[in-house]
Amino acid sequence: MQIFGVDIGGSGIKGAPVDLDKGDLAQERLKVLTPHPATPDGVADGVKQVVDHFGWTGPVGLTFPGVVTGGAMIRTAANVDKSWIDTDARALFTGRLGGLPVVVLNDADAAGVAEMQFGAGRDRKGTVILLTFGTGIGSAVFVDGALVPNTELGHLELGGHDAEKRASSKAKEDHELSWERWAQRVQKYLAHVEMLFSPELFIIGGGVSRKADKFLHLLDGIKAEIVPAQLQNNAGIVGAAMRAAQLT
Repeated sequence: MQIFGVDIGGSGIKGAPVDLDKGDLAQERLKVLTPHPATPDGVADGVKQVVDHFGWTGPVGLTFPGVVTGGAMIRTAANVDKSWIDTDARALFTGRLGGLPVVVLNDADAAGVAEMQFGAGRDRKGTVILLTFGTGIGSAVFVDGALVPNTELGHLELGGHDAEKRASSKAKEDHELSWERWAQRVQKYLAHVEMLFSPELFIIGGGVSRKADKFLHLLDGIKAEIVPAQLQNNAGIVGAAMRAAQLT
């Protein structure tokens, strides 16, 4: 079965049909730049461009970089325009996509659901935490395979700042950090999360998962196993499609 997934991020909006039997993209994804400011109308236009490119006419799953409740309502907007807060995203996207059935969920939760079903978290019990390092830091927490939604652990305080302001991949770029310097920050962050949740496994996702060989070996002192996301930066698209499949 194929379902369409869209991953909305602070820098890009990417989507493709997903083969849910394989847990992989059925066609090469299309990515468009996230508008700035990333207002609801501007982002909805980008989503429409991606979906229309494939001529898709079925259910659509969408991720959002913030807290999403009830598959629709946006509660936080750290890396997009603040006008998103209290927006009914399902109504917005359904209207923009000509009435297609839509469901919206937190971006890291979507990536985590995909990794637990098809990737690095498959068949893993206990506490598993996926962390996506990109424009911000997203998190998805699972206990014996069950998702604890909307954890937003990227906003834990680290060194007097939101952790994502110190340890996201955007922070690495903005401060021109070497892999070694950035890994030190990531290690402090992981140690803090580990102290709070004592996971058996950390899955590192987001764009940096493609470059795991650059930094994973630099992380020491963490008791939990640390592995890169197997679906890499497509995990959000796959997870969004998985959630949208429940609409059929």
